[in-house]
Amino acid sequence: MIAPSFNDRIASIKKTKLEFNQEKINRNGTYDNDDHGWVPFSESIQYKKVMEEKSGLCTGMDAVSRTFANYLDAHPVYIHPMSAFAGAWAGAADVGGPWRPEHRLDDVEEECGRYNILMRGIYAMNHVGGDLNIGLTLGWGGLLKQIRYYREFNKPTSTEFYDGEERVVIATQNWIRRHIEYARTQAAAESNSFLRQNMLEIAEMNEWLVENPPRTLREAMQFLTWFQSIDRMYFTNGSLGQLDELLRPYYEADIAEGRITDDDEVVWYTACLLFNDTHYSQIGGENPADGHDIASRMSFLILEGIHRLNIPSNIAFRVHDQLNEELMDKCVEYLFEDGTGVCYSCSGGLNKGFIRSGYTQAQARMRAKVGCNWTALPGIEYCLQDVTRICLAKPLLLSLDDLMASDGDKSMENLWELYCSHIRRCCEIIKDGLDWHLEYKHLNKPEIVLNLFAHGPIERGVDMSHGGVDIVNMACDATALATAADSFAAIEQFVVQSKRLSWNELYTALQNNFADAQEIRLMLKSAPKYGAGNTRADYWAKRISDLYSAILGGEPTKRGYKVLPGIFSHGSVFMHGKNLPATPNGRYASDPISHSADPDPGFLPGGGTAPTAKANAVAGVTCVSGNSTPLQIDIDSRLAQEMGGREIIKAYIKTFNDMGGTLMNINVVSKSKILEAHKDPDRYPDLVVRVTGYSAFFKSLSAEYRQQVVDRWIAQG
Repeated sequence: MIAPSFNDRIASIKKTKLEFNQEKINRNGTYDNDDHGWVPFSESIQYKKVMEEKSGLCTGMDAVSRTFANYLDAHPVYIHPMSAFAGAWAGAADVGGPWRPEHRLDDVEEECGRYNILMRGIYAMNHVGGDLNIGLTLGWGGLLKQIRYYREFNKPTSTEFYDGEERVVIATQNWIRRHIEYARTQAAAESNSFLRQNMLEIAEMNEWLVENPPRTLREAMQFLTWFQSIDRMYFTNGSLGQLDELLRPYYEADIAEGRITDDDEVVWYTACLLFNDTHYSQIGGENPADGHDIASRMSFLILEGIHRLNIPSNIAFRVHDQLNEELMDKCVEYLFEDGTGVCYSCSGGLNKGFIRSGYTQAQARMRAKVGCNWTALPGIEYCLQDVTRICLAKPLLLSLDDLMASDGDKSMENLWELYCSHIRRCCEIIKDGLDWHLEYKHLNKPEIVLNLFAHGPIERGVDMSHGGVDIVNMACDATALATAADSFAAIEQFVVQSKRLSWNELYTALQNNFADAQEIRLMLKSAPKYGAGNTRADYWAKRISDLYSAILGGEPTKRGYKVLPGIFSHGSVFMHGKNLPATPNGRYASDPISHSADPDPGFLPGGGTAPTAKANAVAGVTCVSGNSTPLQIDIDSRLAQEMGGREIIKAYIKTFNDMGGTLMNINVVSKSKILEAHKDPDRYPDLVVRVTGYSAFFKSLSAEYRQQVVDRWIAQG
């Protein structure tokens, strides 16, 4: 029988992906995060959750590692018949739950609620970048030998750390062995010669990989498939690192030895890896020593795999001064063909910020985008990004409360001073919480997977969150920048300058959520917005961003850890707005807050130059720290062509990088298609959009999340 073409194989796994996505929606409803690659198996996994005797909770290395190993031992096997690889994951293991009572920081919960701090970093997991070269060099057997060597070498009083890490590796190896048995059974029963041979190749490849490091590109990508699965199963982490450079040596060796004669085979491998999961990774980038571009043929083949499969993927193209023009051309070409694709991680702002935070240029160049909005040094940095938020709008409302309750002058100067004190307190809460997290995390939920792929934890016998790695950079993102800036500007214009409102009238309208005060609400909404260019709201946005950056990043935590400020809301603008009262920009109570550092939709009358104005605005408030302040751009495909098509978009991306931007997420889709898909999601089951730092099937998003994407398109004219 003639083997199916590589494109036919890719089409088959895409069809399965769409079927899985529909089944997930049928079972659990819509979901508002990046499209994880878990497989909806027909039956739930039955396994024992181990509880620590003293606390009665699943805490500590022993209980957590035993529970995770039990989950792997019970986990079903899966091999898609048209895939190059074995393995898939069914969902995260239940190793969560609260920390030990004595390690919980509960005394600031009420204050966090007061400040609308919904994510403060404490108790968060992973969100760091491992170094997959460790695993590719050692293999699972080598990782096990390393654990046993350092347990004997260090002779710790307690071997719990090493025992737990060993338990995870052995469980992974056993899980792989069960896939080998399954592949051989499938091959024996298969009459189709291609499918039989594919299963035999998968079995033989994994028989080697149980103990040994990969020798070929297919083996290397199979190793990454196993890593992706266990990495996701343990608190849904999701980063691979500089993917093209990880795989380049294997590809070049295969080409030289004649093992690969058709690059479409590599495209198929890439599609299979993406089918397994949407782990974050990067293509293109800088050589740490001299900054030259490291893009290779492997970069192009990964990009081709993204394009041909055309499902949600979370891969970034690194923009820098010496970027590979041909690779960027291809990224933008596929952006126009597919409507979305890679995001654009910008060295212009990221490198400058990381150097400003005290690191070398070489270290800044090493940092790869491996998360929704963030970058990390591979395996040597504990950074815990994208899990901590400060709301910039709630302190303004509290400042108004204080101002109205005081006997002092009602003025912008006094309002600002009160605002500064509240922002300072927010930052104190976050910093103290991060200190607490670093002190006690290892005793509760150790990083049992990423410890294996970092430089130091195994050698030292300690968790990467507690001295296992040399560099610790915590991070915090601000939300509601435009909400706060537009509010300050509206107060200044209508209360202080024109005096069309008194302070009491403004305050009463806010307290009553604009009931019987529509004229006041519309007046406040009419103030020129942040992003429109040279407005007072632009001034306030810059002032607020600078204040937040100076307080959060200007001094370390009490225990001496750096905190890198950024501005990012994820897509959770509804969640962050739900408990926020009415704001002076005319926003109703519980309405969404503004998205990341973007101006609010409709910020520019007419909308014609909105993309340029938006980029100028975000670049102007970017936190120069090494953390990210992303820009979200959604352009109607017809308008994009009229603006100049691919060349104008390329210039736009490069200019944003030159301006000190950090990250750009772009969709180029017909507005009519988005509106139709929002009205009837079933009409476009394979429509992929970049919601923010992640991409997703539009159909899988809730109506609320779809609406925020739709609003962006409508607002841009």
